[in-house]
This record gives sequence, C-alpha cells and structure tokens, in this order.
Amino acid sequence: MNVTVGGRSKPFRTVTFDQARNAVRLIDQRLLPHTFRIVSLGDFGQTAQAIRDMVVRGAGAIGATAAYGLAQGARAFRGRGLARFWRHAQTVYQTIKAARPTAVDPVSAMDRVRAAMRAGKTVQEQQALAIAAAEEFANEDVRHCQEIGRHGAKLIRQGMNILTHCNAGWLAFVDVGSATAPMYAAQAQGRAFHVYCDETRPRSQGSTLTAWELDQQHISHQIIADNAAGHLMQRGRIDLVIVGSDRTLGRTGEVANKIGTYSKAVLARRHRLPFYVAIPLSTIDWNLKSGFDIPIEQRDESEVLGAWGVVEGPRAEGGGRPASPSRPLAGQGLRAKAGLRVYVRVGNPGSGALNPGFDVTPPELITGIITPAGIFRPGDLWANRRQLGYPSQLWTCAPEKVP
Repeated sequence: MNVTVGGRSKPFRTVTFDQARNAVRLIDQRLLPHTFRIVSLGDFGQTAQAIRDMVVRGAGAIGATAAYGLAQGARAFRGRGLARFWRHAQTVYQTIKAARPTAVDPVSAMDRVRAAMRAGKTVQEQQALAIAAAEEFANEDVRHCQEIGRHGAKLIRQGMNILTHCNAGWLAFVDVGSATAPMYAAQAQGRAFHVYCDETRPRSQGSTLTAWELDQQHISHQIIADNAAGHLMQRGRIDLVIVGSDRTLGRTGEVANKIGTYSKAVLARRHRLPFYVAIPLSTIDWNLKSGFDIPIEQRDESEVLGAWGVVEGPRAEGGGRPASPSRPLAGQGLRAKAGLRVYVRVGNPGSGALNPGFDVTPPELITGIITPAGIFRPGDLWANRRQLGYPSQLWTCAPEKVP
C-alpha cells in the first residue's frame, strides 16, 4: 500500500529482505502512527526479537518475517556438511518459533521453507532454496489478501458502518491485509462507507495502526473505546463486523484473535449482526482439535498498567494545536519535548495485571470466514480442506535428519 511521508506517497511492504546484507527489513510498528521508520535486522536472533517485541506483528507479517528469518539464519551458516547445517537450521527454527506462540503463520511459513530446502543437494543449494521459498511465501501472502478482498468486497454496501477490532490490515500482512482487504476492494469499486476502529487495549493497535492505515487510504473512520461497540450496535450504528485471526482451526472453525474479539462476536450475535473473519490459508491450523489447545500468549503486565504515547505541547485556549514545543511531565518537575515517545503509568502503583494477548471465538458466533478460496461457514472448513490448502500445508520435514 502507499504511505505518504514528507508529502510524498510511495508503496511499501511491511517486510522485505535485503539479500546483499542478509538482512530482514521491517516497518517498526511500535512507532506508528507518529513515526514511520524502517529497521534492518542483521541476524536471525534480532529477527526473532523483533517478532517478540512486536516491531512486527500480525499473522501474515510475522509469517513472512519468520520465513525470511529462517532463510537469513540458513544463509549465515559458514560450515560444511548437511548434518551440521540442519542442526543449525533447527536452532534458527526453534528460536523464531518461540517468539510468538499463539500465531500459526510463523510455523506454517518456516515449514514451507524447510520443505523447499530439502530439494537441495548441498548447503549452498539449500541456502538458495530457502530465500526463494521465503520470497514466495511473502508474495503468496499478498495474493491471498487480494483474493480475500475480491471475495469480501461484496459484503460491503454503499453507506455501511463497519466495525473492526485490532489491526488485520496491510500492516499485519505483507500488503493489503485480511479484514481491511474487502474495504480496500470496495473503495476501489467506488463504494463509500464508514469504519469504527476499536482502540484494542492494551496495545491499542486499532487506534494506532488501523486508524493510521485508513487515514493513509482516505477511508472514513473513527476510533472508539473498546466498550463503546455494544452501545453503537444497540443504536443501529453498526451494520457489519470484520476481524482477522491469528489461528483458525480447520477441524472446528474456532478462531483465535486479539483479546476482545470474542466479546465483539457475542455482542454481534446479541444484535443479529453479521460477524466475519478474514484469513489467508496460512492461518488455518489443520492439526489442533480444540480451541482450548491453542497456546494463549501471556504478555507483560506493563501493557495493561500503562501506555506508550507521544508528548504533545500544551494546547491553546479552546483546543487546537500545541502552543509550545515542550510541556512538564506531571509530578516529576521535568520538561519533555513535544514528539518524545514516553511510557506513562496509568494503573494503581501497588497493583499487578493479567494480560492474555488473545481469546478464542467459537464457530457458532461466526457468520462466515473469508478466505482466498471464497467465503465459508466455520463448520465447512474441514469438508472443503482440499480447496483450502490441505494437506499441502502439512509439511512433515524432520530437521534433525539430513535430506
């Protein structure tokens, strides 16, 4: 998608690979919407840390980052012998896999890369195959999102009000996005509509990322508090809900997504509103048999107890822009420059917090799942598994064995 920086618009992908430097390049999503910056990661350990620290986040984006990270680690190997090489590759794989346990895309992506590597007869051939497979995974992610947009655009009518939760936009993928793909496709077809972006506490990806995306693409939108969605549904001001997913179980149709998604699905059912989940094929987990088996990431309590933001100068009387370039930090007797990124403690100093990053929505609350192959009822995924990529996604490469 295009990003306007300094008055100039230019297309970007969330993740790319610099082969000359063997570096993964990412948009640092922690700094948005206030600063747009590309970071370059020089080894697979840095790449895994970037996934863990949410420099990059979102199912497809961390999948592509993991694929590139595995290729990056493989290309860094300087020894000889396939046995040693595969032991090294297994270390890279496990390091990246551990970075974000709930999402299935990183594992799907790296399994694809490992399967492709097996065709090589030498270390050098397998290194080349690794980066080629990673590039193909990234390109396929874009194609899948474009197809999601094509199928999902028909759900969006002129003048609709749409609710989305968290960020399943192009920042969450290599490009285009999943939940936003139907919106971008409908916009391209000339339809006007309005989007309510849940703020999505505690990391506020709805207010920082989705709103930034929609603003960049000139789509009408407003940020709402997470708890405001029910009120808007009750008053008839929401017509459709579209969210993404970090793991969708192909056997049951259960959907793991950002914490708060389940609550929105319950509200949508109460108010008889359509609730759709948009996913690429790499997000489908064909192995797990129950949503209770999905590992739910428990994140640091600091995300709940406070928030990151940018310092603004004091506002002029009656609102408007900051009146000066600095302001005092409350209770500290210090002055901070406007634009400085700071963490502010909000919660009671003596209290701890519980911070599950995801929840699981049961299939009976989901109207349909928008995929690159079409829109399916959650209970129909397994019956249509061949059409949805099974078993080609079930790579069984044993990394400890030399191919």
